Amino acid sequence: MTMDQEDRSQGSSTTDTAGLEALIARAARAGKGLPPVERWNPSFCGDLDIEIRSDGTWFYMGTPIGRMPLVQLFSSVLRKDDDGETYLVTPVEKIRIRVEDAHFIAVEVDTRMVSDEQVLTFRTNVGDVVEAGPDNPIRFVEDKETGGLKPYLLVRGRLEALVARSVMYELAELGEEMDVDGKLMFGVRSNGALFPMMPVDELERLSN
Repeated sequence: MTMDQEDRSQGSSTTDTAGLEALIARAARAGKGLPPVERWNPSFCGDLDIEIRSDGTWFYMGTPIGRMPLVQLFSSVLRKDDDGETYLVTPVEKIRIRVEDAHFIAVEVDTRMVSDEQVLTFRTNVGDVVEAGPDNPIRFVEDKETGGLKPYLLVRGRLEALVARSVMYELAELGEEMDVDGKLMFGVRSNGALFPMMPVDELERLSN
């Protein structure tokens, strides 16, 4: 049984031409470097049973995709549209997949000084290298389950990376007090941009 036949046997709504094998072939042609997915406007072809789990692992039909080159290939043709959905996009098709949390995981951060400005450079689990700054901001949101903070880095388009916990600890070590619109905040800076985590008085309460 081919993967396309297996898709149909599982009741997938993806069209025959958008099966996994065909998609791999087209994505390989489109995914040399970072293709201009934002400029493509193909027709919607349906859903494919691919999910990016919260730990960054990609699953196909409930099974982890163990081939990192394939994951990297798919990640190069990812796009999140203004409808909030995430798609794999080639010049001729747009296929919806599921994302449990973020599209990537930021697994490493490097800190350096450039012209007296701190620069934070992140590496994602699929090999993206991104400098945080005005065009690639970091946002911090409250984790309702733990009460802690979850940082997200904008990688490209609307695609974000969840910052791994170990990297979050490094960011906390780099944190400083800063004035943000007249309010004293605790946060980090990179490339001249400020990224507040929380008000200083809230941090002090948590520390006591």
